[in-house]
Amino acid sequence: MAIWDIKERYDIVRSSHRGSRACIAGGYAAPAYTNKIESFEMSTTGKSADFGDMTSIRTTFAGTGSSSTTRGIFTGFEVPGGNSTDIDFITMTSAGNAVDYGDLTVARGYAGSTGNNIRGITFGGNASGVRNEIDFGTIATTGNYADFGNLTVSRDQTTGTSSPTRSLFFGGTDGASPSSNQLDVIDFVTIASIGNATDFGNLTAASSYRGTASSGTRGFSCAGGLSGDGDDTMEVVTFATTGNATDFGDLADATRNMASSDNSRFGFLFGGHPGIDTVQQWNLSSLGDGIDFGDMSSTNTSGGAGVSVSHGGISDDDLLQRPSVNYMPGSGRVLVLATAYDPTASPYVNDKIELIHIPTKGNSSDFGNLTAARKFSGGGGSSLTRAFCAGGLAPSLTDTIDGIEMSTQGNAFDFGNLSGNKGYGGMLTSSTRGVIGGGKAPSAVNIIEYITMAAAGNVTDFGDLTVARGGAAGAASSTRGLFMGSGNPLANTTDYITIASTGNATDFGDRQSAGGYAAGCSNSIRAVTFGGSGSPADLNEIDYFTIASTGNATDFGDRSAAGYNSGGAASQTIALSMGLTGYANTIEFVTIASTGNATDFGDLNETRGFNMNQASDSHGGLQG
Repeated sequence: MAIWDIKERYDIVRSSHRGSRACIAGGYAAPAYTNKIESFEMSTTGKSADFGDMTSIRTTFAGTGSSSTTRGIFTGFEVPGGNSTDIDFITMTSAGNAVDYGDLTVARGYAGSTGNNIRGITFGGNASGVRNEIDFGTIATTGNYADFGNLTVSRDQTTGTSSPTRSLFFGGTDGASPSSNQLDVIDFVTIASIGNATDFGNLTAASSYRGTASSGTRGFSCAGGLSGDGDDTMEVVTFATTGNATDFGDLADATRNMASSDNSRFGFLFGGHPGIDTVQQWNLSSLGDGIDFGDMSSTNTSGGAGVSVSHGGISDDDLLQRPSVNYMPGSGRVLVLATAYDPTASPYVNDKIELIHIPTKGNSSDFGNLTAARKFSGGGGSSLTRAFCAGGLAPSLTDTIDGIEMSTQGNAFDFGNLSGNKGYGGMLTSSTRGVIGGGKAPSAVNIIEYITMAAAGNVTDFGDLTVARGGAAGAASSTRGLFMGSGNPLANTTDYITIASTGNATDFGDRQSAGGYAAGCSNSIRAVTFGGSGSPADLNEIDYFTIASTGNATDFGDRSAAGYNSGGAASQTIALSMGLTGYANTIEFVTIASTGNATDFGDLNETRGFNMNQASDSHGGLQG
């Protein structure tokens, strides 16, 4: 059932996300090691409850969880007699025993584990000496983990946490003889890219056996130590920027070698050494001390591992700012596709797809390839998970629609066909439909047609634009779509449609100036256009429409240069303009809620022009 009311949606998300379940497994529960799994409801105080059993007794192992798959993963362990490669998993929404997942590349205990909603990562550990291996697996599937790379320093008794894109690894010990030295190192990896870890910064003091948590934007490393009662420290780093950890506050009780988890709003520590049953909580969004939240059902969870279904850094703050949606948040990805780049190599087209991540700013990176090289294609709309490239010149006019899975780096696939060969169409999307308006075939047409984005197939007739046109910019909220301006013929005409129902377009208002082939994008409130072709000169103006109410565009500011044939994409807060007339690698941005001139964002991986297209998984302006 579609849910359109923001409070209704937020309440549903909150019930399953912020108030989520943590599972604490294994460890030493006096007088012996245990295979027990306990569950703890993080929205309410109280004792943990029996969940099930691990496949074997174990201690000093690692865990990670996923909010999208609802799985908890437990990797490696130590028991009297040696180490193991075993990986277990549980389905955290329903109590029951753990199931075999596969094996690590190296048998080990005292490792760390983290990940996002797609990948689980295990790192370091001890197996006849400290290890530097980083292994990874896909959380939603089973099978053996694979080699990811290496830590900067071999270590055990280490811990980690993640944002949706980065994993951080904190401290540990170096295994030096006769006694191990604790480390203050912090490493990181980009989860989607296999490779060795990179130095991030340092803890405030060398430490091991720490607890961790993530808010999505910040990572926390708490307590720890090799002896005694441990300590009560809480340290924090910001995922997006490297640097040293800083003090956050103090826990209610000193501890070490505990299980930890989070629900993306609060961090939790479960038990720990020396034989405590306390559950401690702290607020991830504001500096301050931890509190005593409740108790474990056992009196000692030393060496256990914790996972939660809200792991992976999806924050409640993100949910609060979201408009009404009927899907979970995406990642803020933008794909740039289907464009010419080389003026010396006729017909000036390529098949490259590039990736931009809006929250972090910076240059694009390679994503994959289209099914065929092309230019002047019909927009690059997207659902939360799929991007599309419709029609274009390849090098002659084509009716091909490419689909791209936005969550997984790779090549496009054949999705279906337009009603005929054409280019220069405008494309806009809701959560379920992609709508292509106008275009040239080879003269301007007024046709509107749509695809259902969840199921591959050919277009269906939607209706007609008010006038035939090519080179209109498309933008949308969750319910209404706009086709803005025209390059053929040159016009400022703007039409709108109600995306969920078919029918002809209606006049909305006018752009500031007549122009087409502009970059168009939107959040849930505003549709923004950048530049465009014009007469007697091309445009550098940025204008905007308020999507919910008809009327003419309002001046927003200016781009750094006049031009057309650029691409546009947006999150809920940021609008991007990519490329310029001819060939350029420029990316500029504005903050949608305010007016002003565009500012440098970074650079495209390749020089681009000729009506490039783009797609964001924040379709309709709803940022992932």
